[in-house]
Amino acid sequence: MPRTSLQAPASVVMIRPHHFTPNTLTAQDNHFQTSAATDAAAVAEAARAEVTRAADALRAAGVQVHLFEDDGTATPDSVFPNNWFSTHSGGHVAVYPMYSPNRRPERRQDVLEMLKRDYRVQDVIDYSGLEQDSLFLEGTGAMVIDHLERVAYAARSKRTSEILLERFCTHFNYEPVVFDAVDAQGEPIYHTNVLMCIGTDFAMIGLSSIPDAPRRREVAERLRRGERDIIELTHDQIANFAGNAIELQGRDGLVLALSSRALRSLDAGQRATLEGHVTLLPLDIPTIEHAGGSVRCMIAGLHLSARTPIAA
Repeated sequence: MPRTSLQAPASVVMIRPHHFTPNTLTAQDNHFQTSAATDAAAVAEAARAEVTRAADALRAAGVQVHLFEDDGTATPDSVFPNNWFSTHSGGHVAVYPMYSPNRRPERRQDVLEMLKRDYRVQDVIDYSGLEQDSLFLEGTGAMVIDHLERVAYAARSKRTSEILLERFCTHFNYEPVVFDAVDAQGEPIYHTNVLMCIGTDFAMIGLSSIPDAPRRREVAERLRRGERDIIELTHDQIANFAGNAIELQGRDGLVLALSSRALRSLDAGQRATLEGHVTLLPLDIPTIEHAGGSVRCMIAGLHLSARTPIAA
């Protein structure tokens, strides 16, 4: 039987945008964003095709993909649904407050209704009203969650309220681990899932991005308590989205979905360590990466039990 893990969901939600464009509002603190081609129609078409191919590749690996369409023009970052909701074992769902006003319409009732229909959902805790109090916590972008050790790692930023993080951890029974993280230019890293990825038997993290040496050691020590192989990422690898990956449950075992660009940035030793635990599944998404996010941002994992169809 293929190996399974609480860390690796077998089902995911993805959004296919029809009018994708890098978000000018989020560029203020997302220094991973870059300019796309000036032909807006060509950019949108390329992004739509990249999501289609990515979803097909995941399905071919045995991952169940719930693919939703976004036909609107007011949600440029809708391709990144992991920022507005997350799911947790026991049937729990969280809905999050978003920092940029033009990201808030990404929250979709049809996605939540699908979860309730197809999975065993016990409750939905909606934190989104806290936007009025300028409290933000952008889901599994702001937090990288260790579902096995029950830890939520979070880098401080405008998009991560420590007050709300504490509230989330109390509600969902996680231990918060908070730290500062900066890029090669010393700028704060906007989302934690850009610099780290936690799998069942490994963790990839840019420890050099944590400037405070004692805190860096504490974070590394906490990760090692899970008896994982620690793969340290350089600033350059983080800039190439090597940390923005997600472990998933495939038909034949665990897979690591990451971008082709991210995979190219890894050295032979890092690849060998990962291949000792997972099958690498590179996805080619160069257009979407202009928006400052990569594969992990595109995938909202479903840590929920599917409903068993009732026999007629």
